[in-house]
Amino acid sequence: MKISVLLWPTRSWPETGALWRHAEELGFHSAWLYDHIAWRGNTPWYDAYATLAAAAAVTSRIGLGTMVTSPNFRHPVPTAHAAKTIDHVSGGRLSLGIGAGGANRTSDGGILGGPDWTPRERADRFAEWVGLLDRLLTEPEVTYEGTYYSAREVRGGGCVQSPRVPFVIAGNGPRGMRLAARHGAGWVSTGERAAAGDPWSAVRARVETLSAVCEEEGRDPATLRRILLTGFTGEPWLESPQSFADLSARYGELGFDEIVVHWPRERTAFDGDLDLDGDMKVFESIAPAG
Repeated sequence: MKISVLLWPTRSWPETGALWRHAEELGFHSAWLYDHIAWRGNTPWYDAYATLAAAAAVTSRIGLGTMVTSPNFRHPVPTAHAAKTIDHVSGGRLSLGIGAGGANRTSDGGILGGPDWTPRERADRFAEWVGLLDRLLTEPEVTYEGTYYSAREVRGGGCVQSPRVPFVIAGNGPRGMRLAARHGAGWVSTGERAAAGDPWSAVRARVETLSAVCEEEGRDPATLRRILLTGFTGEPWLESPQSFADLSARYGELGFDEIVVHWPRERTAFDGDLDLDGDMKVFESIAPAG
């Protein structure tokens, strides 16, 4: 089981740079970064891609990535341009977590103005966005006129990684899973709260659906990384080293091969029901080099 960490783009750069170096020293497989304009009104909240470029320059081994980028405020053309730049700066350590985004300001929905997107439009935009980004990072030149996005004579390709920067697709429904099967190197999900019933059965069913979708798409399910983002279920991930080991083993049995834990920080009024009460000593002890 790979162990990765999710960092927060809320501190000034000198302090943030030290955190990225510390994450690498602790041996985490990857360090992911939320990609929003703002977090429930919380400020400061620094840009994910600019932060990743800076982090790439001060680290040498740890993987880097967004968790997750969405169409809510990013267009595929500048996103592709930024991604391949960071791929070069990092020497091929970047992965792009990509999701449909939410409808509220927590996920930047509506922050740029304009009408709200319906669930159907959000899903349609997500599919078109991922498909165009795939082309922009693999084809030498792209011209495209779609329903929601367009590109005109854009020089594409140019990534360090081949055929392009890996995509990790977030999606718990069949359409998101189909995008993961078609375009993804991995799939990212969260657990289920016990209040929703048996959380293990729910996650197991989700993984089984993913495997079925992969087979329908002609994709070997075993070739798709399965990443679990913790912090949304009330489970005691960082209560003790044993609780982390127990939960990791159980999710491993469900087919996940990478666990992402949040870097512990003090809860704020903007965090809602996100679980952020992990102990720093436990966090450092469960790190691969801890």
